[in-house]
Amino acid sequence: MKKLAAAIAFLLLWVPASARPEQILALTERVADWQLAHLAPHTPKQPNDQASPRGWVYGALFDGLTALAVTSPEPRFADAVIAHGKRERWALEARPFHADDYVIGRTWVWAYERTRDPAAIAPLKARFDAIIAAAPRNSLEFTDNPPPFMESACQARWCWADALFMGPPTFAALTRATNDPKYLAYADSEFWATADYLFDSRESLFARDSRFFTRKGPGGEKIFWSRGNGWVYAGMARMLELMPADYPSRPRYVALFRKMSARLVGLQKVDGYWPVSLLGAPENTPPETSGTGFFTFGLAYGVRTGLLPEPVYRAAAMRGWQALERAVQPDGKLGWVQQIGFAPDAVHADDTQLYGVGAFLLAGSEMYRLALQSDASDR
Repeated sequence: MKKLAAAIAFLLLWVPASARPEQILALTERVADWQLAHLAPHTPKQPNDQASPRGWVYGALFDGLTALAVTSPEPRFADAVIAHGKRERWALEARPFHADDYVIGRTWVWAYERTRDPAAIAPLKARFDAIIAAAPRNSLEFTDNPPPFMESACQARWCWADALFMGPPTFAALTRATNDPKYLAYADSEFWATADYLFDSRESLFARDSRFFTRKGPGGEKIFWSRGNGWVYAGMARMLELMPADYPSRPRYVALFRKMSARLVGLQKVDGYWPVSLLGAPENTPPETSGTGFFTFGLAYGVRTGLLPEPVYRAAAMRGWQALERAVQPDGKLGWVQQIGFAPDAVHADDTQLYGVGAFLLAGSEMYRLALQSDASDR
């Protein structure tokens, strides 16, 4: 077993020299610039496709864009974030309890912290106050409703993996902005209700929702969707960023983050990507950049903050970043993004989506900060 561990560590360490911080930042800015120039709403395949500029597809993009706006000295990224909020009048989508409809609120909080315009968070605060007052206690079991919506009554709570990116960090951000602890307290309670329900402790991975507790892949393996786990992993990193260092339940997040990190590193393919179905046979599987982007972001964050030890985790983050680099076309378009769905699916070189770019911007911004830290320590 020790020889196997040593061999894995050696393979992970065999990576080309790290990209310079300026190279990482330049590529991240180029991808952001391409996407900002191509923001026309896509044609939805389903009614819940959320082509709205306040929906989750845009919300995930703008979450990544706020990270780049902090990282880059160029003002155009912060300007784009604030202009988007003003165009949308800081509003949210209509579903009162659905986490997808308030991920954009994290961007509004970011704008508020820079402008101190109370209008930027007024709709979000009203929405979250109403949610906390209602305190829904629906079952977390996911049961399909008939089309066209294909949603479940459980989605009044966070009964699907994606929601752990959309919801808890937005509540935590509002606590940081207002100094009102109730938002983080609600997020903490509901996060653990969902995590305890969806986390497979034997596999150290998350089921996308309860429908996947018994579903199997073509080889009889359990189905753990890459992007679904990426949403959770990036959501935990965002929570740790926003949560006070002395918050009582913070050690639980750290422990889960570390356990999941160890499992993810072992599932990374030799080409640096993660397969769309994490336990599926990795041979001949295509690249996929949304899950890989979220995993790379989380790994880089963990190494930079000391939550994950070097050198294995740094090497995995770098291999993930190099894989993401290869998916960027010459004009800055990010490819190989699995399209909207809720399970592993086909992906092609020219496939892109705003949320995949959001994951890329999170990863690039965090890799840039990690590279700066490495440069400073080498001096």
